[in-house]
Amino acid sequence: MVYDRLQTEKTSKTVEIVFDYRDLVDAASYRVNPQAYISEQLDRLQEAGVQSMAIYENTLEDYRKARRLMIWGAADAANLTNTVIPADENFTYVLFTNAENHAALAPIISEAFGNLGISTRDWSFRGQQGLIIETPLEDATLKPLQPDPITLQMLHDKGFHIVPRLVDSLPYNEEAVKRLLDRYEELGVKRILFEGETVKGFNDNEEMESLSAFAGLLKVRGIGIAAIENIKKQQKGFNTLAYLLDYNVTRLYSLSEGDSSLKPEKITDKFALATKDRNIRMLYLNTAPARDTKKAQITDTLDNLVTTLSEPGGAVERIKENGFTLGQATASEVAESSFQRYFKLIAVIGALALVALMISYFIPWLTLPSFGLGLLGGAGLIVLKPALFEQALALAVSISAPTVAMVLAIRKINEMGPPLRGTAQTHPLMSVQRRLTHSLVLYFRTALISLSAVPFMIALLNNITYALVLDQFRGVSLLHMAPIGLTALYVLLYRGDFVFNKTGKLLRTPITFAMVIAAGIVGIVGMYYMSRTGNAGTATSLELTVRTFLENTFGVRPRYKEFLFAHPLFLLGAFMAFRYRSAAFILIIGVIGQLSMVDTFAHIHSPVLISLVRGILGLGLGLILGLLAIFVWQIAEGCWKRWSPLLRR
Repeated sequence: MVYDRLQTEKTSKTVEIVFDYRDLVDAASYRVNPQAYISEQLDRLQEAGVQSMAIYENTLEDYRKARRLMIWGAADAANLTNTVIPADENFTYVLFTNAENHAALAPIISEAFGNLGISTRDWSFRGQQGLIIETPLEDATLKPLQPDPITLQMLHDKGFHIVPRLVDSLPYNEEAVKRLLDRYEELGVKRILFEGETVKGFNDNEEMESLSAFAGLLKVRGIGIAAIENIKKQQKGFNTLAYLLDYNVTRLYSLSEGDSSLKPEKITDKFALATKDRNIRMLYLNTAPARDTKKAQITDTLDNLVTTLSEPGGAVERIKENGFTLGQATASEVAESSFQRYFKLIAVIGALALVALMISYFIPWLTLPSFGLGLLGGAGLIVLKPALFEQALALAVSISAPTVAMVLAIRKINEMGPPLRGTAQTHPLMSVQRRLTHSLVLYFRTALISLSAVPFMIALLNNITYALVLDQFRGVSLLHMAPIGLTALYVLLYRGDFVFNKTGKLLRTPITFAMVIAAGIVGIVGMYYMSRTGNAGTATSLELTVRTFLENTFGVRPRYKEFLFAHPLFLLGAFMAFRYRSAAFILIIGVIGQLSMVDTFAHIHSPVLISLVRGILGLGLGLILGLLAIFVWQIAEGCWKRWSPLLRR
């Protein structure tokens, strides 16, 4: 099943760079020669690597900004024509700027308002042709209309691909949608986006089954959809539409208007990471006019974006270096073995066995009952709620493997380390060389056992919906806390005396002020640790600089918490624990590196090989820093042995 995942990830190696044409029109409206500015910037963007333009369903206001027409309300029209405002008419007056615009847009406007039951009629003023729309200006400017056909043809003739953005604000009209999609098919459209909170056809789906109808129209024309990364809430109906389209879906990263003013190297890093690490195949560029008081003029970020894409070492060059080509984005071709159903069943049994194994280290008599109950409960959930069962079992496995790895590490230290008080153990203390050798073996063995969760997670979550982030691995916070808590529990209660004897002693221990302070410190550290977990965590400017350095140096950025913190502490803690029994408490922190390696593979939208390289790099760098920490400890220990008697005197 891992092989199938790898084969799927080898497909879809084309990246599409899309620019928001509406933003370009907005920026041009503040220039002396708007049309000349648009034409110039289109050529620059195309040379820089932009292949596609996002086109919205227009409104009368969009047509006005494009200088296709002028619009007035009843009062302004009366002033324009030097007449008295009608007492009982509040209409919208449209005047086209030339005959070509009238011929192209008048039928579109009349048809769109006619479908809504709003009458239109011809009107002219000083030789210019126009329309009267029998609805107030405020209402007329809200109604979505077909994209400007003149603009569509112009962009197509310049060699741009068209990426339409559709809205679902009006009743679903299949004939109108069919005509619109026919036109898009003629223009070579292969993928569409949605604007607003719903996909096209969602609002009328209960009465008209419009989602199925819309999906059918798209499938016939070979048109897919795009999932926008990190939107606050997935657009309603998107998952259903994706399913009906057989997941002809690509992921899209949108660079906001604010981020478009970042330094070119930062934007380049964002684009390179998005395409390589997060399965992004569409990069969406925005800009916005802004007041620059220093220059006393209206500016935009087009120059910055062109520089970002086209400069040596820029975004386009980095994307190509990572093995991608530029063109229209395509969906991944899912590889699925004919025996995958049976393989997944075996993976489920193995995953349940791993969970039962973890339980056995804490409550041995529950080993077989937990395995049996897992099989029975799993069989029921597979039938009733398979997705919930797969996610729950994947979470349980991701917690179990690091916990089992740490328990076995602690057992090994108990077996070979200093003897327990009150026991008959008499084996001699190990030399520094043996302690170092055993620590290194333990370091790599523990990592391998922790990573044993990975094949199970991949097998359980081997569905294109996770790669597209339509479904997600659940319980990241629990994964980041449970192995730490379980390891701490084992270190505190399962070393030496019978667990219930220790529990009784702990319950009878008086609480001191020092304990309260220690608990407060642990709580603060824990809150900071959890704040850095998941996508909500923020990084400082220094961290971002180091991330960029690591990315440029190694090609893949290892995780800070692994190589800078947890892995070195694990190695140092094991080395110390082979001589000082209480040093095993350091391993409670060391488990963070183990669970972090597993968590890396929980990001299903990241390629497996990149996650693997990230984990190996973390282990390698952590090994170097861990050996350095051991060296420093040995020096400090030697100094203490030499100078402590003098201090006592």
